[in-house]
Amino acid sequence: MTQRMPEIHLSSSRMTRRQVVGASALAAAGSFGALRVPVVGAQDGVEVTWTSWGNTGEVANLREFTDAFNASQSEIVAVYNPVPTDGYDARLLTTLNGGTAPDLFYVGDGQVSLLIENDVVADLTELLSSDASQSRPEQFAGDLWGPAETPDGRLYGVPVDCNPLVLWYNKTILQEAGFTDMPADIYEAGNWNWDTFQSMLDAVTETGKRGLVLADWWALRYSWVTNNGGAIYADGRFVANEDPQSMEAFQWLADNIAAEKILFSGSLPEGQGDDAMFMSGQLAFVSLGRWGLPLFRQNDNLDYDIVPYPTNTGNTIEPSGVAVAYWMMNAALSNPDQAFVFYTHFVSPDGQAARLDTGGNAVPSIEGVEEVVLSDDEPEHKQYFLDARDIGYGPLREEAGTPGLSTRINDLFSTLWLDGGDVQAALDEVATTANTMIEENAG
Repeated sequence: MTQRMPEIHLSSSRMTRRQVVGASALAAAGSFGALRVPVVGAQDGVEVTWTSWGNTGEVANLREFTDAFNASQSEIVAVYNPVPTDGYDARLLTTLNGGTAPDLFYVGDGQVSLLIENDVVADLTELLSSDASQSRPEQFAGDLWGPAETPDGRLYGVPVDCNPLVLWYNKTILQEAGFTDMPADIYEAGNWNWDTFQSMLDAVTETGKRGLVLADWWALRYSWVTNNGGAIYADGRFVANEDPQSMEAFQWLADNIAAEKILFSGSLPEGQGDDAMFMSGQLAFVSLGRWGLPLFRQNDNLDYDIVPYPTNTGNTIEPSGVAVAYWMMNAALSNPDQAFVFYTHFVSPDGQAARLDTGGNAVPSIEGVEEVVLSDDEPEHKQYFLDARDIGYGPLREEAGTPGLSTRINDLFSTLWLDGGDVQAALDEVATTANTMIEENAG
């Protein structure tokens, strides 16, 4: 799964079922429904349609996976209709509105709560724990459920796979800045902490290169908080503005951004991204999941490795964010049991191994197929992907589960990073906004 930043922002105001399932203005060519095509041999089994976003290589891989599934049995005929990433969210809403949505589909973390709230995705709790399930909830690693699990424990989707965030580093840049011990070596020695990382940011900046880019995204922002032992939410409320460790982390980010030792992505020229800066030898560290591997391994001049986030707690490793998309089912299906046959195979150990065993760009979200990651030659310390997955966390339920809240919080942090100002005052505003929206959504 390619990590996909949300490509549309849902309104920060709460959308009603009528607005979501009644918005027909977007019903047009290019929607999922328009892509449904007859399948040769479909009369021999129940047809199950599904869709995802993806780049060219991913789409080809998923077509092969679907064909292999169809060849393995005759009861179900899976039909894969991929859709470009741009516009995916809007098209999904359109087809759910028009009754032409696929049976199964990928959903980004920012859209999950809206679909659950408006009763357009199926409650899979019983199916996932049934005898028919090849992907039972207890098999999944880490704390990745996020908004797909409601406060009362109902499950509306599972992680397709996952991408634990780590720091990729350019060895050449660090060596040119005077470092002989690389971050992975320092981590193995138990000394990979904020002081060490800060010394690297300082030294790299002195050479005229850049240390790190902070993108406008929950997982990157909050990973620094949790690696300082901080809390973002507690008892359903945003509490980072009241937590000393959280405030220390946000102040540390603000200070480094002000000193230009960490760049905020919103300040970069249009079209310039952290992965391109890393590839071109301008950036020492980039925070990505395994999705960076297919790109980085193509650059013969790039000498890289990975390391978990540095901690400021005395512990060797702390929880960091894990990027996930969710695998969900249309609530309007007349054949949910048949659709579940393909659904559960797709995210089962065998299914994830088959999908990811192609020099893959993700990490299994289910336990038991770690060899998919470990058998790859790169990066050298690939075990860290699994370590970060097992201790990490998916989208925060309080935030991702409140329609529009993530977008509003991103906007508030963007203002802080771009304009500067008092960190405490900025966090107080985030808390007021978040807790008001959470209460309104609950009401």
